[in-house]
Amino acid sequence: MTDDAPQPNQPQPNQPTFDPSAPHQQRPKVRALRAFPLQAKGPDGQPIQMLGLADHHQISSKMVATLPAAQVIFPLMDGSHGIDEIVTTVGRGLTREFLEQLVAQLDDACLIEGPRFDEAMAEVKKEFDSTDTLPPGSTAQFADALAKQELGENATDEQLAEVGPAKLREIMDKWIDASLKDATNPAFDELPKAVVAPHIDYQRGAMNYAHVYGRLRTAKRPDRVVVLGTNHFGFSTGICLCDKGFESPLGTSPLDTQLLEAVKARLGAEGAEQALANRFDHEREHSIELHLPWIQHCLGPADESEGHVPVFAALIHDPCVNSGESYDGKGLALDPFVEALKGALDEVGGTTLIVSSADLSHVGPSFGDQQSLAGDTEEAKQARNRVAAHDQEMLKLFCQNKPDDLVASMSWQQNPTRWCSVGNMVAAARLAEPQSINLINYAAAMDQQGMTFVSHAAIAMA
Repeated sequence: MTDDAPQPNQPQPNQPTFDPSAPHQQRPKVRALRAFPLQAKGPDGQPIQMLGLADHHQISSKMVATLPAAQVIFPLMDGSHGIDEIVTTVGRGLTREFLEQLVAQLDDACLIEGPRFDEAMAEVKKEFDSTDTLPPGSTAQFADALAKQELGENATDEQLAEVGPAKLREIMDKWIDASLKDATNPAFDELPKAVVAPHIDYQRGAMNYAHVYGRLRTAKRPDRVVVLGTNHFGFSTGICLCDKGFESPLGTSPLDTQLLEAVKARLGAEGAEQALANRFDHEREHSIELHLPWIQHCLGPADESEGHVPVFAALIHDPCVNSGESYDGKGLALDPFVEALKGALDEVGGTTLIVSSADLSHVGPSFGDQQSLAGDTEEAKQARNRVAAHDQEMLKLFCQNKPDDLVASMSWQQNPTRWCSVGNMVAAARLAEPQSINLINYAAAMDQQGMTFVSHAAIAMA
C-alpha cells in the first residue's frame, strides 16, 4: 500500500456503518462539497493533516474528516460507479473497507444523495414555508456578541434581545462617524437611484457599509428597497427571487408584495416558477441579510407605528459564465428578469432604492492561489498590486456606465481575481439607468497570514 493511500479510520463510538442493501450507498453520488485543510491528531498523538468536507449548500451542518489522498475518489462518486468499481479504478491501495466507511460517513452527513439528504432538504423547505419572514442569522449572532460584551457570557436570551439592538445601532453610528468625519460630501443631496455596498462581514467591511448608508440618513425615505445579492451556496442556476420579508435584530422589513406580484405577472407562469423554484436558497444566504440592519437604521421609520421600508430581494447569478443565461439553461436568465423588474417598478410607482450587495476580488491561498499576499516581499507586493490594478480597471468600466463592457471584459479574462458579484452590479446599473456612477471608496481586507484577500467598494448611482 502506497504512502498516500487512504487507510481505514479507527472505529469510533456511534460511527455510521455501511448498508450494503442501500442503493444510494452502493452507487454513491456525492453532492457539492466544500473542502478545507483540517488539523487532527494521529494515534501517536502527533498532529496530522486531514481533509475536511462540508456541505457547500449548507443544508447539513455536519462535517466529515478524511485523509487528503481520498480526494481522488470523489470524481468517481457520480452515481454511476459501484463500490468495487471505484476501488479498482482508483487503486493506489484503496480498500473496500475504507471506501465503505467513507460512504457511510458521507451519507450520515447528508453529503451524498439519498434518503437522509432528501429528509434534510424537505425539513429546510418546510421551515422556510412556515413563516412570512426570514429570521435573522449572522446579524442576530453579531448583535448577541455585542450584548455579551456588556452583559457577560451568561446573559439570558431575553437580556440579549433587549440589549443587542441598541448595541448594534451604537456601533453602526460609530462606524458612520469614523468613515464620514473627513468626507467632503458626508450626505447625499437626494436619494440615489442605486448604491453598491459590500456583503463581507461587518468587521472587515464596516467602512464601506458606513460610506453608503451613512450618507443615506438625510435622504428622503424611499417607498421600497430592492436588494440584489449573490447566491453563494444555493441551488439556483439563474435568478432566484424571495417571496418573504426579512427580520433583523432591529425589526422586520416586510415584503413588497405588490412589486413581487407585478414581477411575476410580467415574467409569466414559467418565468415566475423558475425564479421562485429555489427560493429556499435565501434561507442561508448572507448577502441580503447583512444589509437589513443598515437599511432599517438609516432609512428607518419616523415613528414606531410607521414600520420599516418594504423590501424586494433577488439573488443574481454570474452573467460572465453563460452570457447572462442561467448556468444550465433551465433557470431564469438575467435579461428577462431585468426587463420584468424594470416594468414592474414603473407599474407600481413611487420611489425605489436599489442596493447592489457586492464584494469584488477573492484571492489568496484560501481561494486556491499559490501566492500568499502578506508581508513585504517583492512577490507579495506585486500580487497585491495586480489585484488592486485589476479592481480599478474593472471599476472604471462600471463607473463609466458600461455594464456590458464589464461583463465582456470579465468573460474574456475569465474573472482572474474572482469577483463574486458582477451579476448584481450589472443588474443594478441596468435597472437604475443612472446619469452618473460615483466611486465613493475602495477597500480590501486581508488576514495576517495573507491567506484571504477580499476587496469591496462603496458606489452611488444618480
